[in-house]
Amino acid sequence: MQPNIPSEDAASPFHPGEAAIQIHTGKHERLRKFAPRAIRSFMPDQHRDFFGQLPFVVVGSVDADGWPWASILSGRPGFVASPDPARLEIKATPVADDPLIAALTPGAQIGMLGIEIPTRRRNRVNMRVIAASGANITLGVDQSFGNCPQYIRTRDIRLVRDPEAPVERPAASRFTTLDAAARDLIATADTFFVSSHVPPGDSPEKQGVDVSHRGGPSGFVKVDGDTLTIPDYSGNNFFNTLGNFLLNPKAGLIFPDFGTGDLLMLTGRVELLWEDHPEIVDIQGAERGWRFTLEHGLRIHDALPFRADLGDWPPRQPDDG
Repeated sequence: MQPNIPSEDAASPFHPGEAAIQIHTGKHERLRKFAPRAIRSFMPDQHRDFFGQLPFVVVGSVDADGWPWASILSGRPGFVASPDPARLEIKATPVADDPLIAALTPGAQIGMLGIEIPTRRRNRVNMRVIAASGANITLGVDQSFGNCPQYIRTRDIRLVRDPEAPVERPAASRFTTLDAAARDLIATADTFFVSSHVPPGDSPEKQGVDVSHRGGPSGFVKVDGDTLTIPDYSGNNFFNTLGNFLLNPKAGLIFPDFGTGDLLMLTGRVELLWEDHPEIVDIQGAERGWRFTLEHGLRIHDALPFRADLGDWPPRQPDDG
């Protein structure tokens, strides 16, 4: 059952889409009291240090036509730095053909996820571009908050080349339908990332781009032609991604191939599937879900300067019962 979208609550850090799903699930009052302590307009020191030790970050952006994209920026630890609690500086260049290149304009809103796969730590920060020139990107912090380590499969990351060295690779493959290789990658994935955004409205301080991790047992994403069905498991109950979908049903997905370094990047439309939907009730551990239909995408070959070897699952997975 589709939740009703409430009127604006100026005291809450959540926009009406997030609040609607929180109310629908009975979580809103508790989160409304808790969130101001967890969602900050600056980065605490532990988050600033955390981003500085990462070999890659996931970035969400929006193209000129309003389609969200998820991208990955890589570098040696230290390529992301926080000179003060309100800023992040990144020394990296998006790979050729990545839609992020055109999105890095002053004032543009950007989402970022820092995820330390070997330890399952992750933190999110939603920002805006202050300046971008060459390999130097400066971002201003709008919201900073932590995430739990659920559904992250550990991997041991190893560099296979200098992240700053130029790489000769074929031009990105562009498509509007998934081929067999793309469907196989998605159908066996245990990890992907999703970008979403709130379009301009009456509350500019609550607009923004968000990017998040999604994980589960291999095969947790169901593929049917150009349509993907994704279960939504228990999380922090902020509903940042689903709340964005409620107001703006578009998503950008990125499926990294940690064995080859290739990236499969998709953007398309979303339909939310509530707890009573027949495709959800039979999925163990799923509380709701969403259906993604491809509009267009691209495959970038050898985009990642690292490879990641499989590690352990968290102690409890959504299909444990």
